[in-house]
Amino acid sequence: MATNATVPVSPFQIHPVTAPAPAATIAALQDIVVSHLSDNLQRLCGLGGLRRIHGSKKLVGTAVTVKTRPGDNLLIYKALMMMQPGHVLVVDGGGEGSNALVGELIMLYAQQRGCAGFVLDAAVRDTAAFAEADFPCYARSVSHRGPYKNGPGHINVPVTIGGQVVNPGDIVVGDEDGLVSFPQAQAEALIAAARKTQAYEDAIKAEIANGRVEQEWLTRVLSPFGL
Repeated sequence: MATNATVPVSPFQIHPVTAPAPAATIAALQDIVVSHLSDNLQRLCGLGGLRRIHGSKKLVGTAVTVKTRPGDNLLIYKALMMMQPGHVLVVDGGGEGSNALVGELIMLYAQQRGCAGFVLDAAVRDTAAFAEADFPCYARSVSHRGPYKNGPGHINVPVTIGGQVVNPGDIVVGDEDGLVSFPQAQAEALIAAARKTQAYEDAIKAEIANGRVEQEWLTRVLSPFGL
């Protein structure tokens, strides 16, 4: 006699972490502003709507992703134990701001593990501690209320942060203008392109300094429209 029994599905999916990006790649990205990376990503990419919680330290590292139920941080605990120096904790918390998913204690543990920073589509608390430590942290909002610890959740799966899909192992870069992410395989070409953008803008700055009204960089933009 046939039955309709179902196979239980685990509330947890945990996949291995991706090795951090090479040190040379991370060092090169430290000297490139996010806006130049964004320009060379066709201005289509970016993790939108997050607030910088810390001071001025730049965020550069390799994504370890967590997908969690809004307001719950159980799988964040597990992900932190799996991280290696240079990893960035990237959490899709559904944009829910009622309960903070990380605070000072998690930050201190992450620092000990060599974590490069946090990116959370969720809330954070203990903001003074993040500011004092200047530990890179971008979050959707701030809330004094703590999280639940029940699950479910997934580790190292594709997640969505502010309209951007972030895959495990992607490189994440953040500064005062915001955040971008991209696959490690794109890093070398993107760094080279961003350096060309910097050189181009440096030339424009030099032209601006001459004080003339007529400038080549303005003409290049206006002339196709007969202006």
